[in-house]
Amino acid sequence: MKCIITVILFGYCHSYDLYQFESCESQVYCQGKLLDFIQRFRSYNDSKTFVDMIQITSEAKIIENFDQLLQATSGSPSPYDLGNFMSKYFVSEGDLDNWLPPDFNANADFIRSINDVSIRDFAQAMINIWPTLGRKVRNIVIQYPNRHSSIYVPNGFIVPGGRFRETYYWDSYWIIKGLLISGMTETARGMIENFLYLIANYGYVPNGSRVYYLGRSQPPLLALMMGLYMDFTNDIHWLQRYTDVLETELLWWMNNRSILVVKNGRKYVLSHYSVESGTPRPESYYEDYNTCSLYMSGDDQENCYSNLKSAAESGWDFSTRWIFNQNGDFNISNVQPKRIVPVDLNSYLCRAFKELARFYKLLNKPERSKIWLDVSYMWQDAIEQVLYNDEDGIWYDYDIFMGASRPAFYPSNFAPLWTESFRPIMRDSYGLRAARYLLSQGITQFPGGIPTSLIRSGQQWDFPNCFPPLQETVILGLQKTRNVEASEVATLLARRVIDSWMKGYSINQVMYEKYNAERPGEFGEGGEYQVQSGFGWTNGVALSLINEFFTTDKFEDK
Repeated sequence: MKCIITVILFGYCHSYDLYQFESCESQVYCQGKLLDFIQRFRSYNDSKTFVDMIQITSEAKIIENFDQLLQATSGSPSPYDLGNFMSKYFVSEGDLDNWLPPDFNANADFIRSINDVSIRDFAQAMINIWPTLGRKVRNIVIQYPNRHSSIYVPNGFIVPGGRFRETYYWDSYWIIKGLLISGMTETARGMIENFLYLIANYGYVPNGSRVYYLGRSQPPLLALMMGLYMDFTNDIHWLQRYTDVLETELLWWMNNRSILVVKNGRKYVLSHYSVESGTPRPESYYEDYNTCSLYMSGDDQENCYSNLKSAAESGWDFSTRWIFNQNGDFNISNVQPKRIVPVDLNSYLCRAFKELARFYKLLNKPERSKIWLDVSYMWQDAIEQVLYNDEDGIWYDYDIFMGASRPAFYPSNFAPLWTESFRPIMRDSYGLRAARYLLSQGITQFPGGIPTSLIRSGQQWDFPNCFPPLQETVILGLQKTRNVEASEVATLLARRVIDSWMKGYSINQVMYEKYNAERPGEFGEGGEYQVQSGFGWTNGVALSLINEFFTTDKFEDK
């Protein structure tokens, strides 16, 4: 599939060799004996701790000295030996500075439009969190790039929080939306420009701004971020500088993540998450090594690692959405996201193509605008024909191995409503049917929000966890259809989600990465790490829902 689409559309192949970008060369952070020893011997409780550390001398010197340690210990260094080595050659801090966004304003205009006093106070608290999450890469990372896993980006940014100390791709959409609502357009612009800087250097946006994230991306929301920024600023001069860079990213997705789907005798082009890298994720090395050790052959282990990285690229790491096991257990050694055509990924891309067409139209480039509008229509038709289930009135992921839909509830099923990836004539019908599908699944019975699935698997992207971006996907997706019944359900869910988060915040003044559908205000459970607080996308979604449902003329004070 590589380049077929771009040859047809543009007459040339704008190809990227996956391996040119997908393997980090560092013998400390991405591969090699040192990484293997430190991570497999569980020197740190969190695998991410080691790969975030800073080398105090050159990589060559560190590797040389580690080889000497192995020789001196007959290849079996003790935990004490490893601890001494780490304290001698690594430090844990020094690549990032705390950063106060220059456009932070605690008295944002948006606050005055909120009717409900308690919600107004909550929104104010969300805005006040932004400065605590501000970071900027130190210049020492430019001077000694090989001694850091941090990738330099020129502008300050808002991090998610907790163990997530760097900028992340898809998290940043909701962070940027929250910043724009908060009146912080300069900070939002800087974060977008950081991603454009990464594209200029790598050809795509990595999962996050660490070298160990190279080779995999995350849900492609940059075009949507730029669309938000343009909606707030109409900065045509800025758009002119960066539209071609955005096009580079979308070509990368088309060339490297597209797949041919045949259904009812017709051929369609859609996309899937697919990372062709057969080694453990450095930041989850210990976990991946143990997960894939269940396989005996090297090829099967490499395929296992590739699937784990592909699931990480989806942002949903991990979920029954990707698990295939006839025995019915939920071990992530059975994740196979590469065989899935995801509803949400293709909805994001369809919207991205429409945004790029809009940008070229604004720049008076009608020919390029038409090319990308045609691509969006091609994707939109494929989404309808391949992913929409007319019997259930909702979209489902598609299993290319079985040639069949995966008919299970996930909030991602509603992504085409959120991205408006459908024919306008279907707006009301799709809204009504989606609302009734949601009701048929019993989703409104949960007092804490919309669960990520209805399967209690122990994985974090499953029941009972509620992830903020998925709350917005469903709620605003229904609201955008303008169907009366769908809007009523959206309003009910928005009130429930905000009430839950306000309840949790009132107890300990903390916002979490994920919440519990069964217990309002309580944080979620499961996954590879402890629940994280902060939290960037939660704050952004809270402000987004408040802006949509609880400001003047949108929701009456009760």
